[in-house]
Amino acid sequence: MKPNIFDISTKELSQDAFITWLLLWADNTNASFDINLNKCAAELITELIKKEIPNFNEQIITVRAGRQWRNIDVWAEVNNKYAIIIEDKTYTGQHSGQLRRYKETTKEWCNEQTPKYHAPICIYLKTGNESQQSLNLVKNEGFKIYNRLEFIALLQNHEINNDIYNDFKSRLFKIEKINNEWENKLINEWKGNDWQGFYQYLEKQINIVGWDYVNNKSGGFWNAVLNWDYWGIYPVYLQTEQYKLCFKISTHPDDVDMPDNVHRGDIRNEISEIILDSASERELKLIRRPDKFGDGNYMTVAFVDSDNWLGDKEDKINKEKVKERLKNYIDFLLDTIKNAC
Repeated sequence: MKPNIFDISTKELSQDAFITWLLLWADNTNASFDINLNKCAAELITELIKKEIPNFNEQIITVRAGRQWRNIDVWAEVNNKYAIIIEDKTYTGQHSGQLRRYKETTKEWCNEQTPKYHAPICIYLKTGNESQQSLNLVKNEGFKIYNRLEFIALLQNHEINNDIYNDFKSRLFKIEKINNEWENKLINEWKGNDWQGFYQYLEKQINIVGWDYVNNKSGGFWNAVLNWDYWGIYPVYLQTEQYKLCFKISTHPDDVDMPDNVHRGDIRNEISEIILDSASERELKLIRRPDKFGDGNYMTVAFVDSDNWLGDKEDKINKEKVKERLKNYIDFLLDTIKNAC
């Protein structure tokens, strides 16, 4: 295959550099070098500004752009009155209140200009995958999402004879292709990208709570939390741990204020018996007791083997069947805890 610099240099800093490079092409003085790149870059800036100002229709004339201003990944000044800041993410997410700080820093800078700049356009540019739950937290910080599909659509609209541009476009196409291969792969061949693609499908189909990677001593796994409901004061929920579908209870201090005279192991055992008895009454023999109970903040109280919800690992997934099975298991759990309260 033709070597692609972005397949070799996959870090966010390389993507930062490309975005900054492309933004700079939008300045009118660069149109004489490559009019097509100039038009593409101007369209990108217009799309970003429209995220905050939907009726924006100004011509892009002047652009200054750079990286790592006060720890902000990418910044741009447009037409001497708009400030765009971009938090550029591939496979990581926001952390440590960084978005709030970046927005406030830029807002102060805009107010110091003469004349004052428009309120900052804050963009969270995501070319990897992230759960909708996580992206909603980004929106709550006042950032607008510009995702991989939007970026691909923009780049696809412009035929440009430039190796840097085409390498980046090819890289995004490759990421998107890999993200959708889970539908046509044998289930036992699924890797991280396949689980992410599958969980994104579930987000759209059954409105799951969220999904993420759990890093633990045994090597970690991709999980999806399907619901979050309560048996008394205790959160009870269904979670996929890749191939295993687990009925779980939380006693984490962030989720519940445990009574002083109650041991979490007793709570675990009680809800386990309730779920297994309910399954037995309904002749749902596929719901089983764990071989060994844990004693952590999040405990599995019952589970379903992968063949009985996801399908035979030697086959490709039947999306509709899996969706219906999961909905049935969620309904079973909700009905069980409702009757037990």
